[in-house]
Amino acid sequence: MKTQKERMLAEELYSPDDAELREDCRRSRQLMRLFNQTTEEQHDYRQVLLKQLFAKTGEKIYIEPPFRCDYGSNTIIGENFYANFDCVVLDVAKVTIGKNVMFGPRVGIYTPGHPIDPGVRVRGLEFGTAVTIGDNVWIGANATINPGVTIGSNVVIGSGAVVTKDVPDNVVAAGNPCRVIRAITAEDTAYWEKLEKAYHADFGE
Repeated sequence: MKTQKERMLAEELYSPDDAELREDCRRSRQLMRLFNQTTEEQHDYRQVLLKQLFAKTGEKIYIEPPFRCDYGSNTIIGENFYANFDCVVLDVAKVTIGKNVMFGPRVGIYTPGHPIDPGVRVRGLEFGTAVTIGDNVWIGANATINPGVTIGSNVVIGSGAVVTKDVPDNVVAAGNPCRVIRAITAEDTAYWEKLEKAYHADFGE
């Protein structure tokens, strides 16, 4: 017979009223409390706490306090990650974030789901569905990433977006519900590389 934790991680119905899950939550809340109470001078200590909290991270990861999550231990974060203030990651299912990903303020990733049937729901059973974010992604402020969503690589998600379906690679997407606005093209690359070249010229580089 599977434990409640095993059921949760298998994306099956489970009960959160479980001693093992309660202990995992206690651990994550302790680490978050310590992290959120740090000062800006305690950068190295913040890194230690984040590496204890998450299942795996890159070497370079920066999260602005305050930060909230369910477990942390179900989240994998790639190299060169940045999250602005008030990020929330509810990781009852696996959350995978690629490299070079940036979050604006108040971005929320939510893997939990609750049964539509009210009887089953009020009896306390729930489930989770994994969220995956690719490489080189920028997610704007107040965006909501819903359960089961995969966001491709090289994507920009507009602020306030409510992402309910998968987003392919190399697009700008926004809105509620979130939809693809346009592709990111070679013209975009040329435009921004021209501005970058002008920037370096200003500094004599």
